[in-house]
Amino acid sequence: MSLYLDYLKEIEDRKGQGLHPKPIDGGELLSEIIDQIKDLENAHRKESLNFLIYNTLPGTTSAAGVKAAFLKEIILGETAVEEISVDFAFELLSHMKGGPSVEVLLDLALGGDQAIATQAAEVLKTQVFLYEADTERLEEAYKAGNAVAKDILESYAQAEFFTKLPEVPEEIKVITYIAGEGDISTDLLSPGGEAHSRSDRELHGKCFISPQAQDEISALQAEHPDKRVMLISEKGTMGVGSSRMSGINNVALWAGHQASPYVPFVNIAPVVAGTNGISPIFLTTVGVTGGIGIDLKNWVKKTDADGNVVTDAEGEPVLEEAYSVATGTELVINTQTKKLYNGDQELVDVAASFTPQKVEFMKAGGSYAIVFGKKLQTFAAQTLGIEAPQVFAPAKEISNPDQGLTAVEKIFNRNAVGVTSKEALHAGSDVRVEVNVVGSQDTTGLMTSQELEAMAATVISPIVDAAYQSGCHTASVWDKKAQANIPRLMSFMQKFGLITARDPEDKYHAMTDVIHKVLNDLTVDDWDIIIGGDSHTRMSKGVAFGADSGTVALALATGEATMPIPESVKVTFKGSMQDHMDFRDVVHATQLQMLEKFKGDNVFQGRIIEVHIGTLLADQAFTFTDWTAEMKAKAGICISQPETLIESLEIAKSRIQIMIDKGMDNEKQVLKGLIDKADKRIAQIRSGEKPPLAPDANANYYAELVVDLDKIVQPMIADPDVNNEDVSKRYTHDTIRDLDFYGGEKAVDLGFVGSCMVHKGDIKIVAKMLKNLEEQQGDVKFQAPLVVTAPTYNIIDELKEEGDWDILQKYSGFEFDDNAPKTTARTEYENILYLERPGCNLCMGNQEKAEKGDTVLATSTRLFQGRVVADSDRKKGESLLGSTPLVVLAAILGRIPTIEEYKAAVKGIDLTSFAPAADEMTA
Repeated sequence: MSLYLDYLKEIEDRKGQGLHPKPIDGGELLSEIIDQIKDLENAHRKESLNFLIYNTLPGTTSAAGVKAAFLKEIILGETAVEEISVDFAFELLSHMKGGPSVEVLLDLALGGDQAIATQAAEVLKTQVFLYEADTERLEEAYKAGNAVAKDILESYAQAEFFTKLPEVPEEIKVITYIAGEGDISTDLLSPGGEAHSRSDRELHGKCFISPQAQDEISALQAEHPDKRVMLISEKGTMGVGSSRMSGINNVALWAGHQASPYVPFVNIAPVVAGTNGISPIFLTTVGVTGGIGIDLKNWVKKTDADGNVVTDAEGEPVLEEAYSVATGTELVINTQTKKLYNGDQELVDVAASFTPQKVEFMKAGGSYAIVFGKKLQTFAAQTLGIEAPQVFAPAKEISNPDQGLTAVEKIFNRNAVGVTSKEALHAGSDVRVEVNVVGSQDTTGLMTSQELEAMAATVISPIVDAAYQSGCHTASVWDKKAQANIPRLMSFMQKFGLITARDPEDKYHAMTDVIHKVLNDLTVDDWDIIIGGDSHTRMSKGVAFGADSGTVALALATGEATMPIPESVKVTFKGSMQDHMDFRDVVHATQLQMLEKFKGDNVFQGRIIEVHIGTLLADQAFTFTDWTAEMKAKAGICISQPETLIESLEIAKSRIQIMIDKGMDNEKQVLKGLIDKADKRIAQIRSGEKPPLAPDANANYYAELVVDLDKIVQPMIADPDVNNEDVSKRYTHDTIRDLDFYGGEKAVDLGFVGSCMVHKGDIKIVAKMLKNLEEQQGDVKFQAPLVVTAPTYNIIDELKEEGDWDILQKYSGFEFDDNAPKTTARTEYENILYLERPGCNLCMGNQEKAEKGDTVLATSTRLFQGRVVADSDRKKGESLLGSTPLVVLAAILGRIPTIEEYKAAVKGIDLTSFAPAADEMTA
């Protein structure tokens, strides 16, 4: 009874927060609840029934196992519960998705009672989350002559689990709600500071946009019960910056509808829109929930009588409204004509939102059901020895004769599954691909584990070469939330088959290394496909896609992903870098020169940036691929020269060996396998058997950009432009300014060197600058705090061996201690150097933050409002992004330096050795 009483106490506590009872996932608690149901005199019997029926999580949770076993008892007549008939018990099983429920349904369908077997079979025909153990039972029973098994397989072969579902309505009525003007980051939908609550969906839903917005959305729903609320990014892109499933979960919670009446707070089918569409990574999460994402195009560039674009005083295109979507506007989406209407007025073509594949997701209630359904149909047809009928929309296979392949097209062709075309596929094709490396990070990891439980997965797919669970997003503060969540997460993921940053039994030292840096090392083949639970999964080897927690779970469970082959934009370089410039400045200049060349149009958005990086090692090249997330690109691919790639692979091997030496490998020796894979790839490159990945000379690109290095003469800053009169132009990553703009006067309240954008060379630059300035002016005094966070422990170890750590320690007023990690977040800073624990730190915004209203100059990637620094009453918080040497000098001066001050401070320091490739790199 103690667990139940504890649960009642928790319920009372949650009432004080305006929350319902937390869904039950524990088997022991549910066992107590079932005992109370069986006891007809029990005072808690009525609410216990409600908890069992309406508040128990499905899938492979231990509670689901107990619930499924109890429902089986009822169906077999071993237990009688007046409120749960046999028919109702079957209905409840049908909503439990898989795992224990499918096992019970198979027990009943293949059992001796014909009437029960027939009923169980009808329920099984609606289920798609079957794994090898389930399909093997069906196959064995069919081969043994079981008629029920044959009936089920025939249904699966016809995909009746999909064909018998209701069609998507022809008309979907919506009522608009402007969630914000300008780009809407997923931080607005699911703030990083509330990451700890993501696995508690109702609680996390309270942080969605604002309480006022939640009330307004609820009021619209009450006023328009026949319509769905369309959440809109006005004059911007919806869902930029991150791939959070929690973001779309929150949208669905407030503006979608319940997936099952028996599973609380799991909502699906939201409608989201943006003037400039939906960010590619966020659009994936929309598909996971069977939602609709619409490119409104309701603001267009104003043109004059001659058709020329009209610009403002700053040379920016002037926008004019093509049609209004102001909050409260009633619109209709016609899914047949694929148009958006206001009454009889046609507003915009939305065909891209209703491709055959996306309509399937909508019909099935999400993309998972389609992925598993296709596999199930294929299995059934093969078992029966028949050809599977064409039920699902055929994979889109585009082959263009006499056209070469871009780098991403080559990778997709190498990893494609189930392709019928004998010709190579080009961009626009929609294919299934095998995933080689998967990454799960710690603030979305608990959601990934929930998704795995919901889809009844128990072990990692054998075709995944390696998967890693990080601890970096919660590294800076080991608070009570982290202490409760992280060990539980690591235990689940280690059992599932991932290499984990922390060992549940503390056999090795906790690794809080930044996940992107670890995945960059675990990727040991330039032809690999990587999926990771973070938008900055942007490896400089292979092609990596940031993904939501659900897509990560799907990749872990199936070893596959389904997506279109993206178009590519080719980026090459000319000229030479000046000695005082850092490669981060090249990255910012790429963004600036692209926008200048294409007159403000972001040709990178939703596409692959194929950057011909030449002789830059993977660690440094990652600075470019990492930033492709801020360029709104789908991903980035680095084209490297042979010896450069070999050296990068050797570095990766050494770091993987360190992980092995620390005891991080598992029983299957996954890490050892990666070293063997790297050795094989190095041998292929050296022998010429398989040169480094490169596009064909006659590949076709959406656009090409040549970055002129000679034009980069000053350090460059990505400025959030927080006071721009046009709200839509704030916090966009597109405002790139050089040093002269600030005139050596703009105050800097805090400097941050860290996050995934820095590598070992950056931390060495900090040390060298301190030495430089010490020689030039004696003792170095900081006029603003400088927070330095190395990405990995390996980097710190190497810095200690090479002597750089000594001067960092000399000037530090705080150095992390893993034996006594911080338990509370810092709220105030002194003008000293802080050496923080490896991890994401300030960039994540969920634990550490700058003081409210500060102006921060950082090497990180995030300049969104409230992320690194919140606003205060006195002024808006600003997160400006720049290179490591610029950040260090700004913290020392307490302001952005002049170009003369900057040149003096970096004199003699080798910031970046980079030169364009001498010859074009093609296959």
